Amino acid sequence: MKQVFKEIKHFIKETDKTLLLLCILASVFGSVSVLSATKWTVGDGGMFSRDFIVMVAAVCAGIFIALVISVIDYEFILKMAPLIGLVCIGLMVLLFAIGVGPIERPDAKTWIDLGFIYFQPSEIVKIGFIITFGVHLEKLKGNINHPISILQLGVHALIPIGLVIKTGDMGSALVFMIIAIAMLFIAGLHWGYFLAGGLLIVAALPLAWMFLLDNIQKDRFLALAYPDLYPDIIYQQKRGLAALGGGGITGQGFLQGSLTQTPNAIPEAENDMIFTVIGEELGLIGCIVALLILTFIVLRIINTGRHDNVGNIKTMCYGVAAMIAGQVIINVGMCLMFLPVIGITLPFFSAGGSSNLCIYFAVGLILSFYRYNQQRELIHVSQQNIYNPFSEF
Repeated sequence: MKQVFKEIKHFIKETDKTLLLLCILASVFGSVSVLSATKWTVGDGGMFSRDFIVMVAAVCAGIFIALVISVIDYEFILKMAPLIGLVCIGLMVLLFAIGVGPIERPDAKTWIDLGFIYFQPSEIVKIGFIITFGVHLEKLKGNINHPISILQLGVHALIPIGLVIKTGDMGSALVFMIIAIAMLFIAGLHWGYFLAGGLLIVAALPLAWMFLLDNIQKDRFLALAYPDLYPDIIYQQKRGLAALGGGGITGQGFLQGSLTQTPNAIPEAENDMIFTVIGEELGLIGCIVALLILTFIVLRIINTGRHDNVGNIKTMCYGVAAMIAGQVIINVGMCLMFLPVIGITLPFFSAGGSSNLCIYFAVGLILSFYRYNQQRELIHVSQQNIYNPFSEF
């Protein structure tokens, strides 16, 4: 029994409690917001909406999975990178056979219908990409700026990006690009390559407009510039922005938002527009608190990477941080009508089983980095204090 308590004590001590508590706090905040956003969908006699129940279940399962992953030596996880990559590619290819799309985009194939939940493979593939790309960068350490290395890394990044684009999920493809750029930057890629890549992207924009974007995606961009010409397309964002403005500084009160509590007044309020629900009911203060929690999560993950004692996990920590930060910026930009709606959720806050479950896979990975980095640091310190009788000779 003493050994069990000792193991539990070590488990708690070596867990990054700050990061875990911040993530749980964000999930609780998000779940409560989803509860309010979907209150009007609850039938007579019901207490909670299906979206709320699925989110809570996914968060609870995610926290458990994160803690399990945290006790697995990350070196074992990294050794599994080739298998992880193959599984991720397999999941994306599977979408072409059985994938389904949202109602407004039946041509897209972004989800797999599991019967009790819709699973979005791109969410877990993001984590797999961070692992495999990080391992690849470590293998090329010292030669990352060689043209052959750039070609290899470019192909590595373009495989998941291309598959995601092919399924019709441009939003996730953008997040993959943000992750890859952040990891390449931290790994030490010369700035000249970023400049050349940026110029290439700008030059390719007309081709992307003509051949990559479908009519609905084009209309979403045009609606930002000409809202009066696309009233149906811009409707969701206009209503969301009205909700944000209606909340003022302190908000209209929990479960009291005039638009939030009106059925279908804000389409997808529990998903893409959850930030507007926070703004209307909790005001500017609520929005700032939500963004601060997310900022602290990102900074905590970066801090784990900065204290890497081995040297092969820093890029992956920054990749996870870039994934979360990128999605936050895109989602808030959508709600403020700075960016078109591209289906990017607010991490830890938006409803969705797969997104809330998979984000904790990333958290578990960071917790593993933190735990085993700590252990190696302690071993290193203790070895320095060992007396060596042969050192005098």
